[in-house]
Amino acid sequence: MGRIAGRFARVEPRRRTARLVLGLLADLPRKNCWTIAEWAGEATPHGMQHLLCRASWDADAVRDDVRSHVVEHLHDDGAVLVVDETGDVKKGAHTVGVQRQYTGTAGRIENSQVAVYLVYAGSRGHAAVDRELYIPRSWTTDPDRCRAAGIPEDRDFATKPELATVMIERFLDAGHHASWAAGDEVYGGNPKLRAALEKRGLGYVLAVACSAEVTTRAGKFRADALADRLPKRAWQQLSAGAGAKGHRLYDWAVIDTASPAPGHRQLLIRRNRTTGERAYYRCYSPRTVPLTTLVTVAGSRWRVEETFQSEKGLAGLDEHQVRRFVSWTRWVTLAMLAHAFLAIVRADEHARTPDPTDLIPLTCNEIQRLFITLVVQPVHATAHRLSWSDWRRRHQERSRTSHYRRQAAQRA
Repeated sequence: MGRIAGRFARVEPRRRTARLVLGLLADLPRKNCWTIAEWAGEATPHGMQHLLCRASWDADAVRDDVRSHVVEHLHDDGAVLVVDETGDVKKGAHTVGVQRQYTGTAGRIENSQVAVYLVYAGSRGHAAVDRELYIPRSWTTDPDRCRAAGIPEDRDFATKPELATVMIERFLDAGHHASWAAGDEVYGGNPKLRAALEKRGLGYVLAVACSAEVTTRAGKFRADALADRLPKRAWQQLSAGAGAKGHRLYDWAVIDTASPAPGHRQLLIRRNRTTGERAYYRCYSPRTVPLTTLVTVAGSRWRVEETFQSEKGLAGLDEHQVRRFVSWTRWVTLAMLAHAFLAIVRADEHARTPDPTDLIPLTCNEIQRLFITLVVQPVHATAHRLSWSDWRRRHQERSRTSHYRRQAAQRA
């Protein structure tokens, strides 16, 4: 919290932000302004809501502090910038960015809000360092709707690869270094994103569809057609990294592609050793690298899924109940800060303490549990709990009365 203290002009929002971040780390069954305010000892949720909606502080400046903090503590010369999106299923049509769209969270088309994140993945750990909300075209073509949700007037429609490009360039322009970028087919299939990465001298391993056309010295072919032609000796068994059940072993092959531009471009192919299912990646590197390096970068893409799981499960990334753009930006930025704290403590503990023989290393889940239980667990008197029970019931009665009046007016 000392890292971001200078982003607040007044002490009150700074202290309330500290309580909100601790609440995001707390073991609450549901994390929103109501539950966090009660946990933090406040009389009502109005202060927390004011902090997210109207208080004067710059969430983008805090994001920059989070990014610097993560890079400083998780620094790795071979770090990978992983881009991916995640969605939150929502009801209604007023929450900023909501529409019926595909989200991997539900695995189908749902009424949801989708955001693109940039994750810094190194050998010491991984954490999100940037975020951009995806604003669908159905919103950007409706100025009144955007204005009601607090979307900046200069915010135009941008595709997910365009948002990823903005975040990666913002990372590099801030003076930080990474060696690689990785992403799934949404990003690998976008030639403008690939060109932007190559222009910045950043290597990439980006997934593409089996139908992607690849140019070789023998001509242009579909990626799956090239894989079909590979001889048995072209495949190597390599690990894409350690998973929960051991090393993720696949068969891998690489094919050089033809391009007049400088640098080395290849098609990387992954084959499941049990099912034979294949995945394909476009690769670029400013200089020649071995197959093992490309495989390691491809395996780093799974770090973003681990980051989403931790940020949602431990830091309440997806539990916000806010509708406006500013409130969403502030909530997810503070959730990123809370998760970065856990990731950095985990990395420091692993570096400081050798792995015990009879215990697994400390996880983010265990660090959160110990920190909240032993360091900051608040204890409130019975009167505080009863006061919050009265406040909730009074608010619910007002809501119910308002709802009945609205129904009666509609019938009339």
